[in-house]
Amino acid sequence: MPHKLSPARVIARFAVRIALLAAFAAFGSVGFGRSLAVLLWMSIILCALAGLVRREPLFGPALNHWDEAAAFGALFALVHIANDVT
Repeated sequence: MPHKLSPARVIARFAVRIALLAAFAAFGSVGFGRSLAVLLWMSIILCALAGLVRREPLFGPALNHWDEAAAFGALFALVHIANDVT
């Protein structure tokens, strides 16, 4: 696998993962918000592990798993805040 993927492929990979997480969260027995929060938390950990295993640079010029982990973290924070408000 190449170490540098095009930004379009990374963004597409992220969009597909979000769609899959939302689909799985829709069938969660504890509610959509809580299920999505747990799945996003798991995605943060998995992306960070993938970045470590592939030895991707943390603040590199190209998009990588670390950037996805940060995006999942931001979405997790939004979902967590939304769950606390309701």
